[in-house]
Amino acid sequence: MDTKKSLTIAVIALTLFLFPVLAHAQETPDLEKALKPDTIVHFHLSGQLVETPMEDPFGLTAGQVNSLKDLLTRMGQAKTDDKVAAVILTFDKMSWGSAQPEEIRQAVNELKAAGKPVHIHAEGMTTGSYALLSSASELAVTPESSLWLTGFYGESLFVKGLLDKIGVQADFMHMGVYKSAAEMFTHTEPSPEASENLNWLFDGIYESLVEMIATSRKLPLEETRKLIDNGLYMAQSASEAKLVDEVMYRDEFLEKIRSKYGQNIKINNRYANKQGTAFNPANPFSIFSMLFAGQKRPSGKDSIALVYVEGAIMSGHGQPSLFGQSSGAFSSDIRKALETAGNDDTVKAVILRIDSPGGSAEASEVIYHAAMAVKQKKPLIISMGNVAASGGYYVACGADTIFADKTTITASIGVVGGKLVTTGMWDKLGVNWVGYKRGANADIFNSAQPFTESQRTLLEKYMNDVYTTFKDHVTDGRKDKLKKPIAELAGGRVFTGAQALEYGLVDQIGGLAAATRYAAKKAGITDYDVRVIPRTKDFMTMLLDDMSGQGGKPSDITVDSSLTVRPSARLIQTFSPMFQSIMPVLDQLDPKRTHALYQALDRIELIRQDGIALMMPEDFVIY
Repeated sequence: MDTKKSLTIAVIALTLFLFPVLAHAQETPDLEKALKPDTIVHFHLSGQLVETPMEDPFGLTAGQVNSLKDLLTRMGQAKTDDKVAAVILTFDKMSWGSAQPEEIRQAVNELKAAGKPVHIHAEGMTTGSYALLSSASELAVTPESSLWLTGFYGESLFVKGLLDKIGVQADFMHMGVYKSAAEMFTHTEPSPEASENLNWLFDGIYESLVEMIATSRKLPLEETRKLIDNGLYMAQSASEAKLVDEVMYRDEFLEKIRSKYGQNIKINNRYANKQGTAFNPANPFSIFSMLFAGQKRPSGKDSIALVYVEGAIMSGHGQPSLFGQSSGAFSSDIRKALETAGNDDTVKAVILRIDSPGGSAEASEVIYHAAMAVKQKKPLIISMGNVAASGGYYVACGADTIFADKTTITASIGVVGGKLVTTGMWDKLGVNWVGYKRGANADIFNSAQPFTESQRTLLEKYMNDVYTTFKDHVTDGRKDKLKKPIAELAGGRVFTGAQALEYGLVDQIGGLAAATRYAAKKAGITDYDVRVIPRTKDFMTMLLDDMSGQGGKPSDITVDSSLTVRPSARLIQTFSPMFQSIMPVLDQLDPKRTHALYQALDRIELIRQDGIALMMPEDFVIY
């Protein structure tokens, strides 16, 4: 072999040997670049925050209806995403409940702990929203915006005077001296026990808000209380008081973020957001692909089931609308969901997420029984949202572990029952009713007259049986966890989540994310899906169900929907023409109080259906 040929072979061999090394050396900078964080995630806190996720393939809500689960999931993904350098939250008066901000605040703290700074910009805050937003790594506000750091104020309402005007008499009883749910119909102001109860509750919520603000801004508790007592702050005075970090317009705020992280940084406004297939006008059939694209079918892998009890607890089946889930927690739907989760071998644990003030005693028992059946098969974890009181606590008390937020409103162990006597109203209208009775108590829930003494005794015995069952469920479920005898915890008393933890009514403080992690640990799984059961229906499925009559049993009871006629609206139609005409005006001038009035009147329909109920002590307005 000549020298030239040998050299050629050597060069080829060397090249083949060095090529992978050179290639790797060439790739290394690109690999490092690929792993370098290059994205800032931007979450918009606007619109309404709801519990149950909903499918919106058309974007009909324009992003103004968001579920807490979806928001927390996306924030959790950002926490573990190596491509994410930081997070932006912009607050535009999102509407939420009392405990939901606490869960978002925890997600913010977890992002910061993971090394992801959270930059927040707001255009005006109240005490409640500030308790969340103050947890930012950096908090900026728009010039001339306001921080209404005024504390915590609420009002309860009483409609006895209104019922008197239309000739309606309220005849109610209650089990537990603090069970004041019917006082709005029978009193013009709270009883001493009701006043004591609400003051205890408000003390707990206020102290939790003070603690959140003090912790976030690294202030002593007493100084925080003084800042709140000093009241209203404009942007500049809030900055001087070190309640906010920057005063700038939103475009300036975003530009500052870009400058800090580099102009090449990407700001992702739709991070981990569900995307549907785009509609192609040239292919009309592509609309079906778009409609069904967002539906995630069970993957067959291990999962944690998430079942919602949201809204007033009622018997039977709900009727989802085309724009979301049915208003209310219907026992037959929830029982079926729990049975599905219990019988599915891929479901390793079940979380019952509760945001409910209670409702029907019978429906609560149905859900409780279904929950206990699940508990026999796999871990059952309760996650309490804004409210899990009365019937909402009834369905929770037997679970393995109960999570609540500090500001969750819970317990209210008691029973209320009765009826409205409407004879005076019909007399005013000139309508006379003649009754025909067979059976001594056939007219016990008739609206013609108050209960007789024998009927009152009979109903009181029945209510006491329900009350005893409620207390037995609590003592059986909580056992030696209770720090006081049940008699001292029941009676209709309400607690915040923090107060409930102190007395052993709940087990841990934490939101949905914490409950999910705990459920996975109890089930011994690390790689899993979280499945909402029943699966949220898409627009087309609900439309076809409605057209075919398969949508379930209709209900005319709604909480916040203009798509159906509320019972309260029908009741108002019986009032004087002047009252009918003034309600729309009140709705514009004083929407919170008007909404509370509607809720109070809706409660009449709930009690009318069952006679007794496991309901929160009172409806009240929070400012």
